[in-house]
Amino acid sequence: MQTGMRGRDFIGDLDFSKEEVETVLDVAWDLKRKRALGEPHAYLRDKVLAMMFFFSSTRTRGSFEAGMAQLGGHAAFIESRTTQISHGDTEREIGDIFGRYFDGIAIRHVTWGVGNRYLNLVAEASRVPVLNMQCEIYHPHQCLADLMTIIEKKGRDLRGKKMVVSWAYASSYLKPISVPQSLILQMPRFGLDVVLAHPPEFQLMPEIMDQAREQARKYKTGFEVVDDMEAACQGADIIYAKSWGPLLTTQDAAEGKRIQDKYQHWIADEAKMALGKEDVIYMHPLPADRDIEVTSAVLDGPHSVVFDEAENRLHAQKAVMALTM
Repeated sequence: MQTGMRGRDFIGDLDFSKEEVETVLDVAWDLKRKRALGEPHAYLRDKVLAMMFFFSSTRTRGSFEAGMAQLGGHAAFIESRTTQISHGDTEREIGDIFGRYFDGIAIRHVTWGVGNRYLNLVAEASRVPVLNMQCEIYHPHQCLADLMTIIEKKGRDLRGKKMVVSWAYASSYLKPISVPQSLILQMPRFGLDVVLAHPPEFQLMPEIMDQAREQARKYKTGFEVVDDMEAACQGADIIYAKSWGPLLTTQDAAEGKRIQDKYQHWIADEAKMALGKEDVIYMHPLPADRDIEVTSAVLDGPHSVVFDEAENRLHAQKAVMALTM
């Protein structure tokens, strides 16, 4: 177990070493056990977390807010449109001032080319830890919950297990690329052989791809990129299929939608799940476009672990907050 995480920011997935991530998971499982047994665990009594949202949320707000209450503290929900940010409050001012008011600052800001920079500038000015509730590059707390869920379902020894991170069609807005990027960075460190599948226009950031390949080399795991969802799902232990926008191809929403609509057959359905192993699990961070991105039969079926995955957001985030705040 690693110590010395107090006061640390958690903005990118690689901000914590593999050993530190293992510490987070150990604490998360302990907190999950305490929650199940009704044991008090008010490790953050009298502490307050600022939760700044530039992008709407269901699970993220609910899990951080509930988690802080269960740890004995309080979470202050701050919707950016109700602040003076649009009237002149800079990142430095937010970091400096909120760093004096609060014991931690959590931010969700997914605007392309803006969000991650915003988090880092706030962190530079803040005397308290800054936690990334999702930016346009990373979704690290979701990824911790995903890893926690995979270990619960597949065991601690994941070496040789095949994880498919696949694009899937969605008819709604062009979703951020942060979830697949976090997955390909984190999962190779824990022994998983990762196959990334997407149509040609849905590439991830080149620097993230380079880092993912480096993690795979370092931990001697597989990392492969394919453009065929069916081929990717062959023999899979884990199928994590969700949509993201063609943001490296175009910034135009109408053009992005036109490109996206060419690939409506990229859906997580029973036929694709049948290509995986008998005990394959289906994962998704939610919300999903039902019967468009994934069929209801898969989302609600015996291979789906999406609700356990959603619950683990609570426990993983509580662990990060307890260790850093």
